[in-house]
Amino acid sequence: MRIDKYLKVSRLIKRRTVAKDVCVGEKISINGKVAKPSADVKPGDRITLEFANRVIEVQVLSTPNSIKANEAQTLYELIRDERKAES
Repeated sequence: MRIDKYLKVSRLIKRRTVAKDVCVGEKISINGKVAKPSADVKPGDRITLEFANRVIEVQVLSTPNSIKANEAQTLYELIRDERKAES
């Protein structure tokens, strides 16, 4: 599954277009490598999302095409959720 679609399905990012923009801005990495929107994600991969004031790292558990909103957190395991120090 494409990373932009996975981020939307897993509800880590609300919209696929926003997920695509974040990938283009080089704020998403898969297993330590910067990811393009079309990069494939599979179970076992580690995704790191860098926002302005927060870093989230998750491990992919499954990649279904769709899922109910209340079950979205079952698609990944949260590894790290840190707030960046304000400058």
